[in-house]
Amino acid sequence: MTRIVESQYGATPFQRLLGHNQELMVLWNQLGDAFEKDGILTAQLKEQVRRTLAQQNGCEYCKAKGKPEPQLFDEKMTIAVGFAEAFLKQKGDISDAQFNVLRGYLSDAEISELCSFITFTTASQHFGAIMKLEAVKS
Repeated sequence: MTRIVESQYGATPFQRLLGHNQELMVLWNQLGDAFEKDGILTAQLKEQVRRTLAQQNGCEYCKAKGKPEPQLFDEKMTIAVGFAEAFLKQKGDISDAQFNVLRGYLSDAEISELCSFITFTTASQHFGAIMKLEAVKS
């Protein structure tokens, strides 16, 4: 059971928790929608990063959407997921050496999108964890 009552605004349990402040919910959803699409990085790469983050960020709702699928990984996805794992393990304290690994495989634009996606997704998953958002029951 969530820690607060869901509002009447929003299409998902997560959105209804944010819906107590409709403007915040709308803007949060817009940013989330932008990240979910193909951008500089593919939607598939970002989904595998999201799944990786979900396993350790404590949100049961986010975990329920699935674990990473390593059989889908290409070289770029492997690097991105590995960076996300380092981010989790080191709580964001990324060394220059680790960051430089990204430079060998991703452009500055891709690095910017990846890091902003990781931090936004982590914030979303921490919100779900704090609120004790549970997996949707089928």
